[in-house]
Amino acid sequence: MAGEGTAEGKEGPKLPQKRYFRQRAHVNVFNDMNFDYPERPSAQDWSAYYPTYFRPSAHSDAKRPSSPSSTHSQAKRGPAAAAETLAAAEPAKVEFADIGCGYGGLLVALAPLYPNTLMVGMEIRTKLVNYLQQRIEALREFQHEMLAKQTEGNAVEWVDVQAKLNREIAALAEPQAADQEELHDNGETERLVPGHYENIASMRINCQKYLPNFFEKGQLSKIFVLFADPHFKRRKHKARIITTTLLAEYAYVMKVGGVFYMITDVKDLYDWSVKHLDAFPLFERIPDEDLEHDPAVPCVVNSTEEGKKVARNKGSKYLACYRRIEDPAEQSPPS
Repeated sequence: MAGEGTAEGKEGPKLPQKRYFRQRAHVNVFNDMNFDYPERPSAQDWSAYYPTYFRPSAHSDAKRPSSPSSTHSQAKRGPAAAAETLAAAEPAKVEFADIGCGYGGLLVALAPLYPNTLMVGMEIRTKLVNYLQQRIEALREFQHEMLAKQTEGNAVEWVDVQAKLNREIAALAEPQAADQEELHDNGETERLVPGHYENIASMRINCQKYLPNFFEKGQLSKIFVLFADPHFKRRKHKARIITTTLLAEYAYVMKVGGVFYMITDVKDLYDWSVKHLDAFPLFERIPDEDLEHDPAVPCVVNSTEEGKKVARNKGSKYLACYRRIEDPAEQSPPS
């Protein structure tokens, strides 16, 4: 049976419809709200989010947004791939975090580009998390159905990930009907993709309070902060997602050499963010010419729902990327 917010039509996987998951853009991050978070990173059970990569803990109480497709999706997850993954010598760890992931356009775009990398979207708004998790599970189910057809000897096409991304970027220059929604244009429902969307997940959390509860020191190789709430009023600046205090937490959970991506369409927020990042001793700006060879950058600029809206409206986007550098205090003294 289709759940609330899913598209009507044939039996089988159904993508959720964004119009059923609208929520106001602004949330007071300083309010006391109920969240599920571990006492320490080692206590986090990721099996509910990435069942192909993790066995459930014996004492697991991990929770995620409920979805009508959850049980069906887990039952159809590829057992061969799961067995191979779980038998790996090194336990899997989340390496990418999209902070304030919204409707998940970035994650869905990055998933086939980095099919062996676990990435999580962290969002404080409940409806958006529910939408994204249902979207991910539906995309997984589409992939599993196609894999089953392939196993039965039917021809199934694999997507050319880079060519698809290039077409989507080019399409942003074309006019769009006022009532047309860009819902799933970077999620594959008819072609196979590397990783089959098993490497992405979403969770509801307030990253400004609980980020270190989920990630060990030096765990993340990429953090994305894309089109964040600008909090225009001066008295609200303390709620911005890039501050000196929060940069210390980002630096703690990032490995040396990791990349911090920031983009916005608000020049004032860009100037604020660059000022704080330039002043922080554990980040250094990556020259724009070096970003030309980073496969994540086109997704950062073009694949989020907000980024597409800005492109359609011929607005400006301001991108800045920083590399996590070594802490001089932690360097080994010369022998």
